[in-house]
Amino acid sequence: MASRVRSDYRTINGTEKAAIIMLSVGEEGAQELFALMDEDEIREISQTMAKLGTIDSQVIENLFVEFAEQLSSTGSLTGTMDSTERLLNRALPDERVKTIMEEIRGPAGRTMWDKLANVNETVLANYLKNEYPQTVAVIVSKIRPDHAARVLSTLPEAFAMEVVMRMLHMESVQKDILDDVEQTLRTEFMSNLARAQRRDAHEMMAEIFNNLDRQAEGRFISSLEDRNRESAEKIKALMFTFEDLEKLDGTAVQTLLRVANKDKLGVALKGASEVLRDLFFSNMSERAGKILKEDMEAMGPVRLSDVDEAQTEIVLAAKDLADKGEILIADGGGDDELVY
Repeated sequence: MASRVRSDYRTINGTEKAAIIMLSVGEEGAQELFALMDEDEIREISQTMAKLGTIDSQVIENLFVEFAEQLSSTGSLTGTMDSTERLLNRALPDERVKTIMEEIRGPAGRTMWDKLANVNETVLANYLKNEYPQTVAVIVSKIRPDHAARVLSTLPEAFAMEVVMRMLHMESVQKDILDDVEQTLRTEFMSNLARAQRRDAHEMMAEIFNNLDRQAEGRFISSLEDRNRESAEKIKALMFTFEDLEKLDGTAVQTLLRVANKDKLGVALKGASEVLRDLFFSNMSERAGKILKEDMEAMGPVRLSDVDEAQTEIVLAAKDLADKGEILIADGGGDDELVY
């Protein structure tokens, strides 16, 4: 039985138009286009191509005219990290693509020193404090004076003074030494920073779940455990809760207290463990702690939904401070600390 010839352009839908174009550009062109698509798009278009049948030449001509007109009228294309990485993977070795993408995902800037100018001083100082003072002196001498001042004031004082003394006695840096320093920054610091900034889907969902009230969070987690227990466990491990504030040191708690809504803090602590309450009260002045305790007693019973809302607000304030590099949140595993 002969296949029907499609000759009415008006009956062609969007997926069929895409399928016709893919067939029209030839194998090499189709291969390049498929490389830019995700799996669902490839599956949908492939299924349509297989069922397309015969298309009249006039329909094909009309389609390409429409395509050219739409492209010229919009005058825009959309580029993303993923599409860029797919294109690079077709032209370059994997390791080279990985290096380029990590540089793109890292701080903006044409040169390494431009990139460092866009790195938070606390993050940069945490890396530099483990380097040799002479190396740090070279790096600090290459960044903007205002940024250098903030980095030095964030470093341990004795170490910072050692760096200052090296800078005072430093002669012109040889190009090969400077090249070595740049390479080290690129391969160690910038690549790790770029990887840290690249969140996966589980991290994104953990942050969304953190913003749900406790009942909604419980429902979503329970349903997800039924469908995909592994993903549910990953998300729960990544979620940051109010009780996780126990991981803060005294300085971080004091910083959080300066920005936290005092009314919300009292409500949040009503539902907190004794350990967490003691941590907050021990980092307040005696007078401030006494006032807060009196306020909490005067509240009487508090609805759980109000406690959840208040705790969420305090958690978001803590994460905002951590994102800015103003506080550190330890992971509870010992010596390591994570900047969220």
